[in-house]
Amino acid sequence: MRTYMPKADEINREWLVIDASNQVLGRVATDIAKLLRGKHKAMYTPHLDTGDFVVVVNAERVRLTGNKVEEKKYYRHSGYPGGIHTRTAREMLEKHPERLIRLAVWGMLPKNRLGRKLLKKLKVYSGPEHPHVAQQPKTWAPAS
Repeated sequence: MRTYMPKADEINREWLVIDASNQVLGRVATDIAKLLRGKHKAMYTPHLDTGDFVVVVNAERVRLTGNKVEEKKYYRHSGYPGGIHTRTAREMLEKHPERLIRLAVWGMLPKNRLGRKLLKKLKVYSGPEHPHVAQQPKTWAPAS
């Protein structure tokens, strides 16, 4: 018995839309990461990109549980001494809700070339409108 390896022309990529309104950030991020990797398909292969394109709308309406809105911190550094910048989850949600979802999904993807390639297939928008209507995306509902 031989192991099946999907070829590049056999991989069918669909466009899926996920509405993040009133969904918990971590739960919706795991669904997005699974769809990007292709774990929902029978032809999933860990070292290949078999996943779909994912469009997330209403990122500004995502929920955080507990005290994470005030206590969770996001750090970035400019590279200069004393150049660390800190933002709370509330500030991120108000100014850049797209980054909040993108960072949560990035934490669930592999940290290599494949992960960077997968992250390019994620499109996040803070409102209900998105410019990917021409791709005829399907609505994805979580399994729970």
